[in-house]
Amino acid sequence: MFSFSKNKKQADPVLMSEDLYQQGVSTVKGLIAPSALRITSSYISVGSTTVRTLFVVAYPRYLNTGWFSPIVNLDFPMDIALFAHPADTRDVLKDLRKSATQVQSQIHLEQERGKVRDPILETAFNDIEDLRDRLQQGTEKFFRFGVYLTLYARDVEELDRMTNHVTGILEAQLVYVKPAVLRMEQGFASVLPLANDELDVANNLNTSPLSTAFPFVSSSLSSNEGIFYGINRHNNSLVLMDRFKMENANMVIFGKSGGGKSYAVKLEILRSMMMGTHVIVIDPESEYQHLCAAVGGSFVKISLASKEHINPFDLPKIREGESMEDVLRSQVASIIGLLHVMLGSTTPEEDSLLERAVREVYAVRDITTNTSFASLTPQSFPTMSDLYEVLNSLDGAESLAARLERFTEGVFSGFVNNQTNIAVDNQLVVFNIRDLEEELRPIAMYVVLQFVWNVMRSDLKKRMVAVDEAWVMMQNEDAASFLFGIAKRCRKYYTGLTTITQDITDFMTSRYGKPIVTNSSLQLLLRQSPAAIDTIVETFYLTDHEKFLLLESNVGEGIFFAGAKHVAIQVVASFGEDQIITSDPRQLLEIEDAKKDLKK
Repeated sequence: MFSFSKNKKQADPVLMSEDLYQQGVSTVKGLIAPSALRITSSYISVGSTTVRTLFVVAYPRYLNTGWFSPIVNLDFPMDIALFAHPADTRDVLKDLRKSATQVQSQIHLEQERGKVRDPILETAFNDIEDLRDRLQQGTEKFFRFGVYLTLYARDVEELDRMTNHVTGILEAQLVYVKPAVLRMEQGFASVLPLANDELDVANNLNTSPLSTAFPFVSSSLSSNEGIFYGINRHNNSLVLMDRFKMENANMVIFGKSGGGKSYAVKLEILRSMMMGTHVIVIDPESEYQHLCAAVGGSFVKISLASKEHINPFDLPKIREGESMEDVLRSQVASIIGLLHVMLGSTTPEEDSLLERAVREVYAVRDITTNTSFASLTPQSFPTMSDLYEVLNSLDGAESLAARLERFTEGVFSGFVNNQTNIAVDNQLVVFNIRDLEEELRPIAMYVVLQFVWNVMRSDLKKRMVAVDEAWVMMQNEDAASFLFGIAKRCRKYYTGLTTITQDITDFMTSRYGKPIVTNSSLQLLLRQSPAAIDTIVETFYLTDHEKFLLLESNVGEGIFFAGAKHVAIQVVASFGEDQIITSDPRQLLEIEDAKKDLKK
């Protein structure tokens, strides 16, 4: 008897647990398990948490795709379990044939009695026959489908509010749910990640309506690395992305004036710098000066009276695998593109003269394909005055020399006719062109981008280049071509180009506008004007819902594209970030006043 009792005790887990309890031995189960469960007819209490399980009891005739999306995206603590139990198609076909016979017999009986046709019976018969055809053809399967939702709340009152909210959302779509009254324990166990359907309350559904309940309908853009771009307005998740892990690191930002374009870019710049990214900005409106000063960046002012200059004739450093001939040929092509922007339209004959003159101006300074780059200094490179002298000496180039004269001896002579005297060794460098005349801005942006391109090729770093008001460059064919060339090739130099514009129509009118967009893995669309929305819809293939979202968005709200995915986004910043990146004149004045008060 004793031996039997001992063996029984060892085999019985309850008695073994009692033995451990008496000995005072702690187990993992004992440490993580709650001290007690209170199970009532309508809820379960687990410590300070109250739990209730609901199940779906009825569906409408038609289920729209995404009907479950509002439930998935609710900001409630909730667990959802979906159980799809496959049924044997042969048994289902037998039952359907029996049902079809019964319905058809009922229709015939009512016809013999002279009754008016019953559309309910006819619809049921047609549905049965249609389902039989699809099951027989193998295009559909049949399932017993159970949907269980377990809600978690702090008390019964909050649980009742959550239950009513969920019930209201589903009943608005004619999907009816009930609480698992008197079966709360089975309902709670069914939703646990154990794949046990202990509640076993299911509806018969074929493949098509069942697929509409697919739960992963909420788009999300969140990776393990990168920076925080904003909040997903669809489900309040975080939009985290590392642009340098995409196919390319390019980005385009479109939005109307005041939509939050510069704010979003400055926020990205600030956060990217924390990750070690070097940033170069072309700033047409002096919007980045406050940010530049806050992070200790270099603010380079490009104007007619500025003491800071860039020489467009500078050559980039020769990298491994390149030759002086390759670098010189590429530089000649870039300078000819710049001259097209400066001089306007040229004939093929004038283009030949320009190419000849540019090559000769380098030769005058003893810079040829055989020259050693190590022997060159910033003063070794020619200037625009040298090109003017060469053009004056060429037959047939008098018109070109006359048009170039204002950039060498006229009012614009101090602009592109000096040796380079700036450095870009700071983590943030801002080129400000606000004080330039409107006609000089495309030239300045071209010169700065050419300089940046040379820096990118010479010094390989994780770098981001932001071009604000890029539509200015798109107005000129050669400038737009140069910008597109950078967008297409900067990936090879570990650089991402950010193109920002408010005039989407002018940008997309250029034949290089759409290629720049398609060569950008990231796109951010902020609030749009009614005049530009049709162009945006056509370019990005937006739905009507997305179209109206962009028209009605607040500042900093829009649509964020990353590859093939896109989500509605809200750009948010902390208080400290906001104080650094704001462009609001009222807010900037308040900051200045606060600084003055501190000095006092």
